[in-house]
Amino acid sequence: MTESLGQSRPLPDGVYVPTVAFFKDNDDIDLEATQRHAIHLAEAGVAGLVVHGSNGEAVHLSREERSLVIKTTRAALDQSDHHLMPLIAGCGAQSTRETIQLCRDAANAGANYVIVLPPAYYGGLLNTSKIVQHFSDVADSSPIPVMIYNYPGACSGLDLSSDAILQIAKHTNVLGVKLTCGNTGKLARVVDGAKPGFFVAGGSADFILQGLVVGGSGTIAGTANLVPRACVRICELFYAGDLKEARRLQAIVAKADWIAIQTGFAGVKAALQHFEGYGGEPRKPCGSPSSEQMDMITHGFEEVMALERSLN
Repeated sequence: MTESLGQSRPLPDGVYVPTVAFFKDNDDIDLEATQRHAIHLAEAGVAGLVVHGSNGEAVHLSREERSLVIKTTRAALDQSDHHLMPLIAGCGAQSTRETIQLCRDAANAGANYVIVLPPAYYGGLLNTSKIVQHFSDVADSSPIPVMIYNYPGACSGLDLSSDAILQIAKHTNVLGVKLTCGNTGKLARVVDGAKPGFFVAGGSADFILQGLVVGGSGTIAGTANLVPRACVRICELFYAGDLKEARRLQAIVAKADWIAIQTGFAGVKAALQHFEGYGGEPRKPCGSPSSEQMDMITHGFEEVMALERSLN
């Protein structure tokens, strides 16, 4: 079982990348591409990686495949001298029992943290107190620290309030939150109300700077699969006090992120294939973008890819 990094130090501020999943033509996990991508991102200067997020097709993976991706990613980081880089694994499930099992699997496979969506399939039967209790039970049993994942788009519209997040955050084994809801007011309230060292990240690359301005810890952004250096540079410029240049870069990244938002993880994978030569197909029933969408992707990412390459 992996020793929890959270017990010795908090997550470092910065850019975290929710990696996409890679498959071979026969639909098996592509271990080589998984390793290659992890090392590429680590070398770009990101603070950490997230597997089995919304970009990582977690719902398309078996329990065994989830562990395999974690082990492969951890091994790639360790072998490329990034053994201290945090690895966060998505472990959301609809029952408390399965969520706890996924947390234990993730720890055994080499993850340092887990990130958990709230259960929402039986949303009509789950009030806030039941969801808070779910997180408390998971945090009690998880061998590694837990992050809250607030993403209404993946949870039948369930949007945790800042009050609910702060209540969950009181647990000693809950150490962070990802806010893909895009609500920077909520982000500011959580930053202000949470315990010291609590990691508060925006969940999209189009509001990296906005989140930092109100005290956020960084971002967990899918578009960083393609432009990790550009996302990192926004953070660096903010900390250096160069807000004018940070705003310029944020605008470029935000325009590209809008393309990614419209085309989803399949668009991110297609852009990786087009610009970097690897990415591959999503698992069925999802499919690759249409030719019209590919035109939008290739043209919509041109400016940000030029920026990314200028930072290499």
